[in-house]
Parts: sequence; C-alpha cells; structure tokens
Amino acid sequence: MISKKTNLPILTGISSSHMLNDMMQSLIVAIYPILQSDFSLNFTQIGLITFTYQCTASFLQPIIGIYTDKYPKPYSLPIGMAFTFVGLILLAFSSNFLTVVLAASLVGIGSAVFHPESSRVARMASGGSYGFAQSFFQVGGNFGSSLGPLLAALLITPYGKTNVAYFALFALVGVFILLKVSRWYAEQQSAKKEKVRIETHNLPKKTVIVSLVILLILVFSKAFYLSSLTSYYTFYLMHKFAVTEQNAQIYLFIFLFSVAAGTFIGGPIGDKIGRKYVIWVSILGVAPFTLALPYASMHWTIILTVIIGLVLSSAFSAILVFAQEMLPGRVGMISGLFFGFSFGMGGLGAAILGRVADLTSIEYVYSLCSYLPLIGLLTVFLPGKSAMKK
Repeated sequence: MISKKTNLPILTGISSSHMLNDMMQSLIVAIYPILQSDFSLNFTQIGLITFTYQCTASFLQPIIGIYTDKYPKPYSLPIGMAFTFVGLILLAFSSNFLTVVLAASLVGIGSAVFHPESSRVARMASGGSYGFAQSFFQVGGNFGSSLGPLLAALLITPYGKTNVAYFALFALVGVFILLKVSRWYAEQQSAKKEKVRIETHNLPKKTVIVSLVILLILVFSKAFYLSSLTSYYTFYLMHKFAVTEQNAQIYLFIFLFSVAAGTFIGGPIGDKIGRKYVIWVSILGVAPFTLALPYASMHWTIILTVIIGLVLSSAFSAILVFAQEMLPGRVGMISGLFFGFSFGMGGLGAAILGRVADLTSIEYVYSLCSYLPLIGLLTVFLPGKSAMKK
C-alpha cells in the first residue's frame, strides 16, 4: 500500500544517499588547491571545473524530471550513483586538466539522475509533511557537502589526490542503500493506488508563471552567492588572512555545516508558518550580513559566514515545495528544474566569479556578491497562503 504517514526509514535512506552523493561531489571543490598546484590552473579554469559538473547536472535534471513524471524509473537511483563512482576514480588518476573536466562531468551526470527521482521519493514518503520531508532529504546533501572539505583536509591534502579513489567506495555503499529505496519506490508504483490526493489551487495561470519565475530568480541569487563561498572561500581566507590551506578547508567545513543546519530548519518552519515567510527571512534577511562580510576581520568573517550559511540555506526547501504546489502532479519536472537551475547558476557563478577574481581580486568578488540577497524583495509578489487554498 501507498504510505499515508511519514516513512522515516525511507527518508533516512534517501537522505543518507544524498549525503554520500554530495560528499563525493564536494570533494571536487575541496581539492581545488591541489588541482591548482598539480596542473597550474588559474581561477578561470577552476571556475570551469565547477561550471562543468554543475551545468551538466543543470541541463539534464529538468529533462530527467519531465521524463520520469511520465515514466517513473525507480532503479535509476543506483545507476546515477554508479556514474559518480566512475567520475571519482577518473578524478583520482587524472593526468591533465581535460581529464579533470571529464571526471567532473560524470559526477554531474550522477547528480542529474539522482536528484529528481530522490526528491520524488522524499515527497512520496512525506505523509503530507512536505517541507519536513524535503528538508530531511536535503540536509543529508548539505551535511555531505560539509563533510567533503573536512575529509579532504584530513585524508587527501596530506597525501595527494589519488586518495580520492578511496572515497569512491562510498558510492558503492550508496548503490546498496538506493537499491533498497528503489525496491520500496517500485512497490509504490506497482500498487498503483497513487490516488493519494491530487493537490489543487485556485490561482490563475499567469500568477503561477510569474510565481515560478520569481522563485527561479530567488534561487539564482541564493545559488550565485553560495557559489562565491563554496568555490572561493578557501582562497579568500588564504589570500586575505594568510590562513593555511588545511585550516581554510576546515573553515569551509564549518560554513557548509551551517548550510546543512539551515536547510533542515527551513522546511519544518515552512510547514508551520508558511513558506513565503521563510523565503522572506532567508533571502532578504541575510543581506545585512553579506554586506558586512567584505569589511570583517578574520574572527567576524567566520561568524558572519556561519550566519549567512544558516539563514540563506533555509530557503531552498521552502522554495521547492512552494513551486511544487504551483504545479501539482509535476514533482519530477519541478524538482529537476529547480535543482538543475540551482546547480547551473552555481556553476555559472563559479565560472563568472573566477574570471572576475582573475581580472580584479578575490576580495572584490565578495564585495560584488554582497548585494545579491537584496533580490529577495521580489518575494512580495508571491501569492500568500490564503490565495492558495484549495
């Protein structure tokens, strides 16, 4: 039978897989200083690596989401993890920049296959607590992203990038977990009682389109800003404050851990008080802290980035569920579109900001990006909870 209450074992399985997927993905960012040293890369080339794996995921995710809305593929989940496994092996033994880019694209394909279907599984297992389920699912990914730099600092930086190969073993663990999740998913599909309840709203088509565009713009501001930190925070600390590479990676872990915490908080709060309020506070509310960051001391830089990560990351679960409520029955398409757009804007941001850093300075990047959260003012045009009553 289709689950009518929150299925915590399935949510735990899909969140754990998300943790492994994003931990392995974040290793690419975490070893940028090693890749820069090994292959004499400039910031533009580093940005292109991020652009490759994030934009590969960006272009493929909406396509996969649209396809699986019509033809669900439960066992695509372990297949996606297998792509990540191959990508990490290739990265570990890469001998030139082009091989690194190819490895990054395989990791991007793995994420593209994983995210739309796993987000659908999270919604199926939610029991109606959609914000909580999405947050629970996403916090696994954010926690995994925060673990990547820490593990890189401890196990890769001292020994070299070939140690990345050991992390490919986590992909095999992910395949095993996802096989169990896929079996449950297939049972839900075969039961065909998926008449759980088709959600509806009374919003006109124009309002739906405008709302989705606004939500995508908000995702752009969030992803672009977070890209400046995930891709270049280590370089910023090393350049401005003379922090060692290993310590910079640990500070990156602290920032990414705050992102994970914020992600988990945002969804349940959105279930209780309304997703629009969470979006308001998360996007626009973080502006004072981003505007202060370029002028902060080392001590305050660490504190401010933790606050920024905590507040800004709380938006995505609320944004995603808000968008799913705009187009009921299109969970795969919306998940693929928003995850893909977020990945794409993150990758584009890394490439553009890398070029800006080469032409100006890494400090200027953070001054420029500090204004992005002001885009959160657009939240005022989103429909309120009362307008979406069924």
